[in-house]
Amino acid sequence: MNLKEYASYDGLGLAALIAKKELTPKELAQTALKAINAVDDCVNAVVETYDDRTLDLDESTLCEGPFRGVPFLIKDVGGQEKGRKIEFGSRLCEGMVAEFDTNYYKLAKASGLNVIGRSNTPEFSIAGSTENLLYGNTSTPWREGFSAGGSSGGAAAAVSAGIVPLAHGSDIGGSIRIPASWCGGVGLKPSRGLISAGPVLDEGGYGLAMNFVQSKTLRDTAAMLDCLSVPQVGDPFIVQRSNTPYFNYLSAQPKKLRIAYSVAPLMDAPVDPEVADATKKTALLFEEMGHTIEEATLPFDHDEAARAMAHFWFFGFHKRLDLYASKTGRKIGPDTLEPVVLEIYNMAQSMDPYKFLDAYSWINAARRQIGGFFANYDVLVSPTTVVPAPPHGPYGLNHTGFDPIEYIVHGDKPIQYCFPFNVSGGPALSLPLFMHSSGFPIGTQLASGPSNDNLLIGLGAALEEALPWADRIPPLHVSNATS
Repeated sequence: MNLKEYASYDGLGLAALIAKKELTPKELAQTALKAINAVDDCVNAVVETYDDRTLDLDESTLCEGPFRGVPFLIKDVGGQEKGRKIEFGSRLCEGMVAEFDTNYYKLAKASGLNVIGRSNTPEFSIAGSTENLLYGNTSTPWREGFSAGGSSGGAAAAVSAGIVPLAHGSDIGGSIRIPASWCGGVGLKPSRGLISAGPVLDEGGYGLAMNFVQSKTLRDTAAMLDCLSVPQVGDPFIVQRSNTPYFNYLSAQPKKLRIAYSVAPLMDAPVDPEVADATKKTALLFEEMGHTIEEATLPFDHDEAARAMAHFWFFGFHKRLDLYASKTGRKIGPDTLEPVVLEIYNMAQSMDPYKFLDAYSWINAARRQIGGFFANYDVLVSPTTVVPAPPHGPYGLNHTGFDPIEYIVHGDKPIQYCFPFNVSGGPALSLPLFMHSSGFPIGTQLASGPSNDNLLIGLGAALEEALPWADRIPPLHVSNATS
């Protein structure tokens, strides 16, 4: 199998070839290695590969799931496998080894995926751009030197560059959807609690964070949701799931829906005119499909949110880093933490616990406001990011002189439409429906109320058919390399 042929398949397509014995999982893993060697010098998406899962793969170790033998990357933040490195993109944690399997890893393995390595991420997933001093910057496959987004930028870049058809992503403020937007992939943040955060955590980020995947097709997204949304022993609660497999909604015709759309800025940062136009075109396409559309502004003050979240995300952050320092034997300082992260570490040591509780109250109020919005509308169409991929630098963590709270406000401006749905707990899906005149993809976001993941999959499949993106190949893609 040459690289162009390899990259033309999604995950289910590759799994079907294995099931028909047209190639073996080991041959497929070695092809993935060739893909990494062909293009990763330009995109810098992969930070480690595993010889025992590629060159020396024992195929009997793979589970008999629907994705058996499909190469997969775990993000270098969470999702870890016992005995493998987990470094959080940080010099502080360089060489650190995971002490347990996460439920996410166990479920991914049960689906048949072959985890062949790790993908790049900003330090501790704090930035919306994948840039770090440990492994360097990840570029969108659409142009070297421009951001792949964050914090799952390595994963999204690997998928869009054709290295792997699927990769682990996680999302506490847009970290699946932002890279999907800037790399031209599919990025679903599932409903709160739909995928287990165990065994150590009840919920990631006090309920704001979800683990899932970066993908290039809706059918891979739906099939993976069926594989990963399985309640695990000890989970604190079981959220509502569809009685029908999510995969079945790909061909289900959605009933007539009330669909809102908005391009009104949620912060003091404008929406690029071409991005706004893509949003409006998507809404009009839904109207042609028979849905009712209406322009409506989401009730969400993102400037206020960014300031409140500093006290929520980083309460106790210093304790976490102190633990890592004790494990690695390194001292916390400018040689081990990037400047913005060091400022956050220092701020965390003197945080007022009542501000954490105030932020928790703010989230509760904001969630109920957004819930009221979705009492009137089934879906909101908006930009995923308000601009196409920016160059590396402005949104990385290697800046001095930033107050941590002001950094969060600054970093949230291009990605302002993402965080509301971490607060609401509802699903949000980024799709690469249009291209910008600058040559970058535009991400359009569909969002809904909690447990409506099936609804977004059905609508997304309809858009994928109407505005297909499968043949859209970025310049930094394995099919453009010598096989």
